Amino acid sequence: MALTHAWHDIVHDMKDEMHDLATITKVDAARQAYLALWATMIAFPLLLGIDRFTGAMNGAWEGYVATWMNDILPGNASDAVVVFGVAEVALAVLVVLAPRVGGDLLGLWFGLLAVNLFTIESMAWIGMGTAALAICCFAMARMSTAYHHTDG
Repeated sequence: MALTHAWHDIVHDMKDEMHDLATITKVDAARQAYLALWATMIAFPLLLGIDRFTGAMNGAWEGYVATWMNDILPGNASDAVVVFGVAEVALAVLVVLAPRVGGDLLGLWFGLLAVNLFTIESMAWIGMGTAALAICCFAMARMSTAYHHTDG
């Protein structure tokens, strides 16, 4: 029974958020900002994670794994890329279901990826963008306390 109630709450909140996204010009500016961040923090890691498997946008993901990270992870850089892809898809789903928790975890994930990128020669500029994404994730997670009703 509790699971059914929790599922109902998730579906209700998703309906609210999808409605507000569809009519974004009719909601207040702070809610617009939250919805824009929420949608971005679902779409971006989802597409990034899927691309780690398909290579449609980037076929050379192994080059984005720092040597030190490759040394501490089991397997090789290709294995790490697959694990990264699974993590990113899972985090996107978590942002959909629980933006407060998912946003914080996604922010930590992007922070770790930024550290990884800062340690690869000529990748600091991508590290800066990834660090900015981490900050946006944390902001979205904080905003969800006001705009996502059933999140814990």
